[in-house]
Amino acid sequence: MVSFVNLLAATNLFKMLLKYRPEDKAAKKERLLRSAQTEAEGKPAEAKKPIVVKYGLNHVTYLIEQKKAQLVVIAHDVDPIELVVWLPALCRKMEIPYCIVKGKSRLGAIVHKKTASVLCLTTVKNEDKLEFSKIIEAIKANFNDKYEEYRKKWGGGIMGSKSQAKTKAKERVLAKEAAQRMA
Repeated sequence: MVSFVNLLAATNLFKMLLKYRPEDKAAKKERLLRSAQTEAEGKPAEAKKPIVVKYGLNHVTYLIEQKKAQLVVIAHDVDPIELVVWLPALCRKMEIPYCIVKGKSRLGAIVHKKTASVLCLTTVKNEDKLEFSKIIEAIKANFNDKYEEYRKKWGGGIMGSKSQAKTKAKERVLAKEAAQRMA
């Protein structure tokens, strides 16, 4: 059973992620031209690193292991699923909030790609800290804190016809042995 972020939390989450969208190719070209012009004029170029959404499975995994990630967003339709199936366990181990959202294409749209399986935020601006803490609180309540509850529902307990026949045969043998002991 896979649980997704509810609609309200997902809307707020994607609004927050859009604020920290990385620059696209045109914006990067413009920024580099401006910095080249300021350096040509003899002024020092600004070296402040922008706060953006990080993406890519290996990069996000590294950030989680270094405990630099503050929120991890995982797509539900990653194929093959083995690529991301272990990420929730890693996030729980490192005590980093994570959530599963519908659509790797939605995540990809945030980072100017076709698809993205995983995104993470490492820091947020001071004006967004309150909103970010509310999002984190909702996500922790729905995912991190309910892990044991979801884990117990895995599998569904539905057996195939062969397994059902085997268990019925075992029950008959056990019932026969119990009847012989009583007699």
